[in-house]
This record gives sequence, C-alpha cells and structure tokens, in this order.
Amino acid sequence: QGQLVESGGGLVQPGGSLRLSCGASGFNLDHYAIAWFRQAPGKEREGVSSIANSARGSSTNYGDSVKGRFTISRGSAKNMVYLQMNNLKPEDTGVYFCAAGIIATLYPRSYTYWGQGTQVTVSS
Repeated sequence: QGQLVESGGGLVQPGGSLRLSCGASGFNLDHYAIAWFRQAPGKEREGVSSIANSARGSSTNYGDSVKGRFTISRGSAKNMVYLQMNNLKPEDTGVYFCAAGIIATLYPRSYTYWGQGTQVTVSS
C-alpha cells in the first residue's frame, strides 16, 4: 500500500520561507499527479498547488492566493515533490498535506493517496 509523508513545516516569521517535502513509499510519484493542500482551523481544505505526472510534462498550477510566492517541483531524486514557499503571510498558516492522484487538479476529491500533514505557522 502506498504511503505519503510530508516534512519541512515549522514556525516562520512573515516574509520568511519554508520548503515542504513530500516523499513516497510503495509507488513511483513520477506516475502520479501530486498536489499540496492546506487546512486552517475551522476552514475547508484548500488546494495550493498541483503538478501533473511526468508523462504529461509535469505542468503546474497554483491557487490564486499563492501565485508568485509558491513553487511546486519534482525532485531530481526519485519519489520526492517539493513546495517552496516564499514571502509567507500569516494567512498561509495551516496544516499542509500532499496528495497523489491521476489528474492534476486543486480539488481534494481528485486524489486517492494522502499524507498525514505538516504544520506551518506564520507568525511574528
């Protein structure tokens, strides 16, 4: 059974940067669309970014609130996907999840495999 594991979360001041990592065991991430979602307390899960599988050219997409600040990429090492987050704002605070599926969208229902999440807190 495939498993996803996120890492790299933490506490950062506004304007700072973090890089989240998503690793997999049991399946090859290159064959899957990968997305990052986040969920703040009391709010619905929000699509942050997605990247298509390698066969579809790994095209990327971003939610409007993070465009120009976040970058999703596949690692040169197999089975890693990263989310580089720059110019972080307090409203970026939440639990960040990576997910794997067939089609790259920003909708949670498109994804089959989910990690446990990593907490990102942006605060001074």
